[in-house]
Amino acid sequence: MPLHLMLHPEDLSILRFPPEQEPAFDWTGAPFASLSRTPEETSVVCRTDAVPGGLRGVRTEGPFKVVEVAGPLEFGAVGVFHGIIGPLADSGIPILGFSTFDTDWILLPVRRVAEAEEAWRRAGFVVTPTSLSAGGA
Repeated sequence: MPLHLMLHPEDLSILRFPPEQEPAFDWTGAPFASLSRTPEETSVVCRTDAVPGGLRGVRTEGPFKVVEVAGPLEFGAVGVFHGIIGPLADSGIPILGFSTFDTDWILLPVRRVAEAEEAWRRAGFVVTPTSLSAGGA
């Protein structure tokens, strides 16, 4: 059975804060949000419409669309992420990839979504859009 990829309609952005800085806005909205820290940075992925204007010292990239792999996926599954991003790499489409406990998530530049969908369908994946209400908005 082919993997099912669900394309969410919300625009997302990724922000780079200085290390240890906490975002001073609600970045936690659906369908996907993430806060990651290293000694060099704090990165936040959130809905673009949640990002306030005038953030100082913060780099912002986007917009992106997020694709969710229908899950949950087994922890022991081998090569799932590789299989999903392979067709995109072959087509020269950049991604940001994330894994959660239950599944994988792919952020795609908005302008490359149609190409990504086509590449995935050629590779045998099922790609369906989700609605804003299903995405938690």
